[in-house]
Amino acid sequence: MTRTITRRLVAGFLGAGLGLLGAAPAAQATAPGDTSVSVGRLVLDPTDRGYAGRLPVTVTYRGSAAADLELTVTEPVPGAFAGLTPTGMCFTGSPTPVRKIYCTVPGGALQPGERRRFTVDFRVLTSPRAHAMSATGGRVTVGAANGTPADDASDFPTLFRSTTGSLDDPRPYVWDTLTDASLAVGSAVLARQGDGTWLGRLPVTVRAAGDAAHDAWLEPTLPAGVSLAGIEPTAVCGSSCEVAGGRFMEGEERTVALLLRAPAEVTPGDLGTGSVRLVATFGWGDELVDVDPADNTAAFGVTAVPAG
Repeated sequence: MTRTITRRLVAGFLGAGLGLLGAAPAAQATAPGDTSVSVGRLVLDPTDRGYAGRLPVTVTYRGSAAADLELTVTEPVPGAFAGLTPTGMCFTGSPTPVRKIYCTVPGGALQPGERRRFTVDFRVLTSPRAHAMSATGGRVTVGAANGTPADDASDFPTLFRSTTGSLDDPRPYVWDTLTDASLAVGSAVLARQGDGTWLGRLPVTVRAAGDAAHDAWLEPTLPAGVSLAGIEPTAVCGSSCEVAGGRFMEGEERTVALLLRAPAEVTPGDLGTGSVRLVATFGWGDELVDVDPADNTAAFGVTAVPAG
């Protein structure tokens, strides 16, 4: 897909840009052993939108001159990374299946002997359970922001608190590896606009039944003479449109509208039949496999109706 290729190119440029931060005047080269990192444990609490929690991180810098440092976070669960507090600049790598997140340590350059504390924030969009759960694989590394190998690393455990408040006897959290998404569409009725052209909305409802991390895109095939003009709520849109709102919570349903346009010379009446295909992606990766591709595509009719 063209979108996937573009995303990978952008990711490469962004990753290179993050490494170049080490060339800034305040970010001097660091020597091996100049930095270290320690972390607490990550406890995710049930919320009205999955689980959320913060991992406490302490970075110590022992270099001889002020330096920007780079933090790499490996997610314990695909799509779980939600940012830093205080905010720091971050770029996301390709999921394999979890992602590595590349960030600058928030707060700017560290001074010699400085110890800096902050949190890495996580959210897992799965339905809270009555029993505690656990996940492994979380890792934080730190080093100079100049593309050199990381200086120190620390693994961290992840616990999901039960809906009753317990962390005892956690069971391994097993996330879905296939998406289970579906869509339903209405019909598109185009109305004459002031400039003579035709414009209308196609309602589309997208639902995610599982907890595989993904974003949703809508890829329409339109009748001759009808073109895609955008999406509401507003999101990235070209030959396909992203569904606004980011990753889907398990069981979440969203309704959006594709905006369709036709030229002024179109004759009122039935303009034909089109279809919409739901495409699920995650991070910079390719299209994901769905458990039932048959309910990822739906047909609709387009009609131009004159006023009055």
